[in-house]
This record gives sequence, structure tokens and C-alpha cells, in this order.
Amino acid sequence: MIDSHSHIYCDAFDEDRVEVVQRAREAGVRHIILPNENLESVPRLAAMHEQYPDYISMTLGLHPEDVHDDYLDVLGKMRPMLDQYPVVAIGEIGIDLYWDKTWREQQHHALDIQLHWCHEMGVPFIMHCREALDDILDVIDHLDCPVPRGVFHCFAETPADVERVRRRGDFYFGVNGVVTFKKSTVPQLLPVIGLDRLLLETDAPYLTPVPHRGKRNESAYIPHINDFIAKTLGVSPEAVSAATDRNAAALFNLKL
Repeated sequence: MIDSHSHIYCDAFDEDRVEVVQRAREAGVRHIILPNENLESVPRLAAMHEQYPDYISMTLGLHPEDVHDDYLDVLGKMRPMLDQYPVVAIGEIGIDLYWDKTWREQQHHALDIQLHWCHEMGVPFIMHCREALDDILDVIDHLDCPVPRGVFHCFAETPADVERVRRRGDFYFGVNGVVTFKKSTVPQLLPVIGLDRLLLETDAPYLTPVPHRGKRNESAYIPHINDFIAKTLGVSPEAVSAATDRNAAALFNLKL
């Protein structure tokens, strides 16, 4: 299994990061992708990649919740880092209007800039979308470059929205612990998305799957997500892990 979205570089894991990685390996996680958040998180990402160069892949991008009035300066400092580090994607990027709509216009512009980075670098994106699908699709529709490939991380919209996204390009959908929650609507999306477009992710330390909900999430819990998807779709866990591994390797050009 590949955890396509994990933040185990963050300070929530400072006391036991080595053990977290070891538990992930023991749980059958063969590779972990770490999405960036801001300038401050880059050194942590780079340090983890240096420690586990064959097990960890890093991305670079400005998280929408970190887009403020200095976003152009931040992006200006981040852009040269794409040539400095071996990134497999631009991310995590996107638009988040859940907490605050103050920076909506700036988030639009930051997303447009970073999607152009994807085109320039020939790498996919990792898209954060929270109460902002219309806005994100509007940015994609007005791109003046070819639409890059990518994954819509933590996708929890409607079946109709899956189709709206599909019409725009070559995209995958990330499914994490939310799928296991009692009142989750994500299970109904699984047949619509299909195994050929699913990626497994934890979003650790957030969104811990059942039966560990309420605890800090980590990559070792991804088998719970894999098994829940298998049960929902009526296929074997091995079929889900094999398909999602192929999808992640293809999207992020992983040589595993």
C-alpha cells in the first residue's frame, strides 16, 4: 500500500517519528508521499526525505490556508526550490473557504500560479478542496496552459461532482479515514470513482480511521482504509492495494 498523503513530518510526530515509519513498514506501507504546507515546513520535509530517500517522496506547494497577503512573496521564494529538491508533485495546493473567505481572490491566483508550475515541471498536483469545488473548477477552466494531471485529496463531494471533476482532465481521487466514519457519504462515491482512479491516503495526523478514531492518525492505519474500500466494493483487500499502488505509481512517476 502507498500512503499518498501524510504529514508525518509535522511536530505531532517529533517524539516518535522513527517508530511511526517503522510501524508503517510493518503494516505493509511500501511508500509515503509527504505534501508540503508552507515555507516553514520545507526543511522538515527535506530532512525526512534525506533520512528515507527510497521510502519517502516530497512535494512542494503553498497550502490554501497559508495564503495571505504575502502569498506572492512566499511563492517567489518557493519556486526556486522546485529545482533544488526532487519533488514528485506540486502540493498541497487548492482553495479552502470553510474557515475564512477573506483570501478567496488570493487563493484563486495562488492556485493558478501553482498549476502553471505543474505544467512547467511536468508533475501532477495534490489538490485541497474544502467548500470550494466551484472555485477550483473555475480556476481550472480558465487556465491558459494545458490542464495538468493530479489528485483531488480527501474528496468528499457528491457523485455528480465526481463527474464534474472527471470532465476537466486526468484526475484521481484520494480516499482516507473519512470513508470509515459512521455518517460518511464517501462510500457512495467509491463505485462512481472506480478502482482505477482511487488513491489511498491517511492525511496523518488528521482524519484517523475507525477503529482508531479520536487518536493521532499515522500511516500504519492505512490498512483499515484499504479493507473498508474492499468491503464496500465487494473485492479483495489485495485488489484494492494493487490497484491503488498502480495508480499512485503512475500519477507520481514512482520507481518502486
